[in-house]
Amino acid sequence: MNRVGFVGWRGMVGSVLMGRMREEQDFRDFEAAFFTTSNVDGEGPDVGLQIPPLKDAFVVEDLEPLDIVVTCQGGDYTKEVYAPLRASGYEGYWIDAASALRMQDDCIIVLDPVNRSLVEKGIADGIRTFAGGNCTVSLMLMGLAGLFQHDLVEWMTSMTYQSASGAGAKNMVELVAQMADLADAGRPGLRDPAATALDLDRAVTGRIGDGRIGARVAQDHTKILARLDGRVV
Repeated sequence: MNRVGFVGWRGMVGSVLMGRMREEQDFRDFEAAFFTTSNVDGEGPDVGLQIPPLKDAFVVEDLEPLDIVVTCQGGDYTKEVYAPLRASGYEGYWIDAASALRMQDDCIIVLDPVNRSLVEKGIADGIRTFAGGNCTVSLMLMGLAGLFQHDLVEWMTSMTYQSASGAGAKNMVELVAQMADLADAGRPGLRDPAATALDLDRAVTGRIGDGRIGARVAQDHTKILARLDGRVV
């Protein structure tokens, strides 16, 4: 049975992956180990099976026994750990949601089923590193791949701006805390039928410019993260 390690499973991308794998009951088909960058020896996710305590994601020796490493931790983690792991002689599969390895010659960008044949050929040829593509481009290709395959589209280009979700779970929490703080500022105007859009604008703009939003948001941010961790503040 393959041994599969998961890093970054609590973030935006990782939590979606965990949810999908639980729904599909994928964890029955391999031996899972979960890693952390901040909570070593803590409890891992509930996957319906008994799993060992969380391991340190930066300890290469703990990654070496794995047949597959699946990481959604981000590019900084990949840059710190991937090269030393490969240098240690690791020949397992590294599957990465980050962009850090996409352009390497020994890495294939995965977009199944659009390039399933390329992925299968890569595995047969000994490729052991795979990365996810840009989310917007991936969704675009899922819809347009058939047109390209039938030569109905010659070429196209796309431009995107980074979404808040791409910055990670903590930054999403901070964004929500900021929105909540601004909503509090505008609440009197929202409740007053006589208030105008300009009144609401003045209230929100004043809150943004009063110099205290950072302190308030930091406090709310800490409380929200504590609730997500199951702790009481």
